[in-house]
Amino acid sequence: MHQALGGSRGAMAELLRRHWGTAVLLAGRVLGSPDLARDAVQEAAVAAMTDLERLRSPDRFGAWFCGIALNVSRRWLRQLQSEVLCRRLDLASASPDPAEAAEIADTAARVRDAIGTLADGQQDAVRLFYLQGLSHREVAAELGISVGAVKMRLHQGRAALTPKLAQFRETQFREAQFREIVKAEVPAVTATEWVEVQVSEIRRNEDDDVLHRQNVMVLAERGGDRRLPIWIGPAEATVLALVLESVETPRPFPYKLAAGLVEAAGSHITEVKITRLLDAVYYGCVVVQGPDGPREVDARPSDAVNLAMASGVPIMLNGELFSADLAAGYAEKASSYPVATADIAAEWQRRREADERRVRLPGQPGI
Repeated sequence: MHQALGGSRGAMAELLRRHWGTAVLLAGRVLGSPDLARDAVQEAAVAAMTDLERLRSPDRFGAWFCGIALNVSRRWLRQLQSEVLCRRLDLASASPDPAEAAEIADTAARVRDAIGTLADGQQDAVRLFYLQGLSHREVAAELGISVGAVKMRLHQGRAALTPKLAQFRETQFREAQFREIVKAEVPAVTATEWVEVQVSEIRRNEDDDVLHRQNVMVLAERGGDRRLPIWIGPAEATVLALVLESVETPRPFPYKLAAGLVEAAGSHITEVKITRLLDAVYYGCVVVQGPDGPREVDARPSDAVNLAMASGVPIMLNGELFSADLAAGYAEKASSYPVATADIAAEWQRRREADERRVRLPGQPGI
């Protein structure tokens, strides 16, 4: 079976599809989020494809793959606070007065209730496109339908909402008009200031308990003084430290592998973006130029930055994330951590050397 899987991408893909739902369900129980669960299973799939030789009993692929997904999910759960910083704070000068706030809340509630009456397909399309800000192509990918079908569902949804939201507009909604209505639900979007940044250093607290150590990736504005600390997991911090310290590794890390797979598929990564801060979590994406044009693939900032470092592409940051809106206490906490880039890289080298001495047998090559 190993030979069959190794020689047939179709066979491997079929096995992954067969057990994908179960893996996502198990990951969701650990992480409590369907979106995080799908991301975790994607990482598990990459691990399964690269470590297939470790599968001792081929007929237990499903249990083995689900076990990898659970391990990834548990690691992510431990690292969840590593990606957490703080919540966006509203500027006092921009806050509405109590009467305006009450009117906005009432309008938002009416819009939500009206959207909730739509047919399931229309409701999903409206929520993803208008309320979550996804593009037509992203909505199509999320729902597993064509772009044309997405546009049709949005058109039907606007038509169905016309009588329900008649107090806002007397005529049938056009797309631009509908966007005005949902402003009560979604904050107004202004032009984004994209700032190129680089990883200046990795900081880490000095906790003797390895499980309680916290790693911070510090992003520095190129040609500027602004800095943004983001808490990341130990594995991601280690890879970044090795790159920053120019440590040569015997085999490529997953990020280098992922970049190579993109190139092998006839596409290339053009840049990565750290886009927003929502519910105390940073979000990012990887921009891939493929045969059908550019596509943005969602990613954790730590993964996106590591992939950028492996690919040699720019790291772009939404300039608003430098804002003083961010809680000052977190920036102060990060600055209190000592710079640990070289220490993290040295620790990895010591562990690798110890592993080689432990597992190497006479007449066998090193790992």
